[in-house]
Amino acid sequence: MEINQKHPYYNDSVEDTLQKLQSGREGLSEEEAKKRLDELGPNELTGTEGTNPVLLFLKQFKDVLILILFLAAGVAWYADHKVDVYVILGVILFNAVLGFMQEYRAEKAILALKSLIKQNANVMRNGKVREIEAKDLVPGDVIVLEEGDGIPADARIISQKSLRAEEASLTGESVPTDKKIEALEGKINLGDRVNMLWKGTHIARGSAKAVVTGTGQNTEIGKISESLGNIKPEATNFSKKTARLGQQMAVIAVATSAVVFVLGYFFRDYEFQEILLLTVATLVSSIPEGLPAVISIVLAIGARRMANQNAIIRETTATEMLGSVTVILTDKTGTITQSILSVKRIFLGDGSDVAVSGSGYAVQGSFKQDGKDVSPNENPVMQQLLLIASLCNNARLSEAAEAEGGKSNTEAYEEVETKAEGKDDDLENQPKVSGDPSEVALLVLSKKAEAKNASSVPKAKRIDDLPFSSDQKFRASLIEREGGKRELLAVGAPEQMLKRCNQVLAANGPQELTEEHRQQIQDKMDEWTNEAMRLLGLTYKEVGSATNTAETEHVDNLIWVGVTGIVDPPRQGVQEAIESCKTAGIRVIMVTGDHKNTGAAIAREVGIVDGSDSRQGYPVAMQEDELEVGKEEFDKIVQNVSVFTRVSPNTKLRIAEHLQQKGHLIAMTGDGVNDAPALKRADVGIAMGIRGTDVAKDAAKIVLSDDNFATIVRAIREGRIVFQNVRQTSFYLLTTNFAFALVFILAIGMGWPFPLTATQILWVNLVTDGIMELGLATERGQKGMMKERPVSRDVNILDRSVIPFLIIMSVTMLFVTLGVFRYYLGQNEEIAHTAVFIVISMLQVFNTFNMRSLKDSVFKIGIFSNRNINIAFIVSLALQLVVIYTPFLSGVFRFEELPFVDLLILIALSTSVVWVAELYKLSVLAETELKK
Repeated sequence: MEINQKHPYYNDSVEDTLQKLQSGREGLSEEEAKKRLDELGPNELTGTEGTNPVLLFLKQFKDVLILILFLAAGVAWYADHKVDVYVILGVILFNAVLGFMQEYRAEKAILALKSLIKQNANVMRNGKVREIEAKDLVPGDVIVLEEGDGIPADARIISQKSLRAEEASLTGESVPTDKKIEALEGKINLGDRVNMLWKGTHIARGSAKAVVTGTGQNTEIGKISESLGNIKPEATNFSKKTARLGQQMAVIAVATSAVVFVLGYFFRDYEFQEILLLTVATLVSSIPEGLPAVISIVLAIGARRMANQNAIIRETTATEMLGSVTVILTDKTGTITQSILSVKRIFLGDGSDVAVSGSGYAVQGSFKQDGKDVSPNENPVMQQLLLIASLCNNARLSEAAEAEGGKSNTEAYEEVETKAEGKDDDLENQPKVSGDPSEVALLVLSKKAEAKNASSVPKAKRIDDLPFSSDQKFRASLIEREGGKRELLAVGAPEQMLKRCNQVLAANGPQELTEEHRQQIQDKMDEWTNEAMRLLGLTYKEVGSATNTAETEHVDNLIWVGVTGIVDPPRQGVQEAIESCKTAGIRVIMVTGDHKNTGAAIAREVGIVDGSDSRQGYPVAMQEDELEVGKEEFDKIVQNVSVFTRVSPNTKLRIAEHLQQKGHLIAMTGDGVNDAPALKRADVGIAMGIRGTDVAKDAAKIVLSDDNFATIVRAIREGRIVFQNVRQTSFYLLTTNFAFALVFILAIGMGWPFPLTATQILWVNLVTDGIMELGLATERGQKGMMKERPVSRDVNILDRSVIPFLIIMSVTMLFVTLGVFRYYLGQNEEIAHTAVFIVISMLQVFNTFNMRSLKDSVFKIGIFSNRNINIAFIVSLALQLVVIYTPFLSGVFRFEELPFVDLLILIALSTSVVWVAELYKLSVLAETELKK
């Protein structure tokens, strides 16, 4: 009988489910499992192997400039100028290989991230439990799951004990779901199918056995992964800009070359073959054939720099797009915060209010009361609380971490205006832990006390344990202390625990829990709740030596010991990063599944919102159910509210699409399967590399290997550098090529000979554009970049702002070149060609220094601050001298040796573009200051 992986097994009883899957409570045999694996395939999502390399390579040729270059190669072939054909095709191939290698490396990096943790599964085979790779699971397998285990496939629960599953990555539900065995009736929503377990989620508490019902693409996570293929992403903003750039520069190149041909053939009677060859040479030199390669290099450099700062670029155009981002929609947990719960406050039954320091899971910290250090071992109430924290949980902390004291967040946020490529070690340097996050926080608290003084936590052993119950809202442990005295320890929701208490522990022992005590405790809890702390009440009572189990009915008539305030602290550097966003004109919006008070408190702490309680009459934070309003009201809410809580992925996407309609370019973070559609539709989707699901990573353009918000801000600066470098390289090519074409047009118009031959034109193109633009591609950006507004998504790479500079530079180059040509024509034409070759080459080389910034003086930036440009300058000059002063080459290119003094004079004349540009920048700066 064929196995149906799409059947609603949640409607069936356990026995019916096993029958339909042709399995039993002891699982499958090895032979049957192998047969099903061969028939149904591995338990893997399709597409996880990455993009096909051949398709990735062919993708590199989808560019307007590349098509223009193919056209130019065809013209050169028709003119029988084979050398030009080979050069152009070589440039095209180089560009394709460079782009392919960058994107292929990014794909490999993502696959490496996915393989960091190879998932295994405990499965019943031949009636015995054995461990296998999760990809070898098949429908009908019975898997065995414990607390903390990842769920390797969709499965129907067949037995369980106190089972809760964390399903936020799939359903968006931030609270773990209690699981049951009984069959359900009717069609049930995914999040309410409480007798099922889902691939990609994990066990929060308890244990279970479950029979696999779906693997690979037949899992719920597989269905979402498959649906992503139906979302067709639009052309990226940067792709549109580079396409327009190619069209603009192609029009200029073709127009100027056409003018050269018309003037030469129709008005100056050049031979057709001669003028065609010169026109093709002019066209090839005017078309920025190196621009696609340079754009790829700029993007690759930006991607590499981002990778060094923990941002892996899956699509190179996303590098530039980040620089234009105007709004960041960010998660809270793990991105803004550490996703590590820590006990920060303790309020004891004797009225002591103790502050606890320390970072993350580090077992080093201090205990302070009224600003003064206190020793935990000197207060019996504190000792009892630490005993409860230590033993009333199932959390585990690695022994090595305990011995070494753990590692805290050791590296602060690197200021985004510096050249440092800092990393955040919040997650990397934390010891390994397992268990419920709140229980881990309590365990770490007790370890901190033991690190201060070994006698802070009384010695005892645990005899029995009662797991947490969502119905009762507490957990309990039975322990035996030294001397044989037994106690029942209980931890849970403080309101519930307070109801079960009739005494409070004081320094001299238990006392009656009066209404005054209760009110004092409640006031403190209200205060901490408003500060977005998670609260746990810690209680105990003595029991008889005959008590051997922890039972629910035992949890009454308890003694109140204290309440702990637990926080998920912000990551180091996040506050500075958000302040940098504000300075850079980028709005940060927090979208989280947490409680409204928690979101608002963290937003205030890190600076997303200021200390005020409202803006334009709107609260700091709003929940999803408050967003069911009309379009006009929703618009006002999005404009004025920067914290959205209890939000589903669909609402997150709705907020993003609304902002996009208003002209914003959106960066959006996400980690769950249910975030994948939003990540794919966002302008820049950013997935979490550590806690993100594979589906989220596949849908995103960028993956953060450290899950840190500060990394996004550092990457935005690199994105701005990328746009600046592409723009300045384009300006450089346009000014030099336009001036070059004007020289030929005016020379022909005045009846002069061609200033250069076709071969000389191509050599100039090689020793200037082909080399200097590579130096410009490596600019690291100037200070102050993150103090400017984002570049509008509608701004072209070439726009009107370059026109004054273009005219001034072109006129300067034109007069210097024609003046030199006219002067040396009096000697002979070959020496005039040589002089023009030197001066026009050096004018273009020196213009590179101007293009490092269109605002700042090159002397302010530092002439020698970009080593690559200086090396390119030396190489370019050397190639010019070699071709002039080497007899063989000078004969091939028809150059004549210039006197050394003349060479120095021509180079000095060529520096005129620098001085003219400096005067222009000075005038622009003065005009800007006057406007201020």
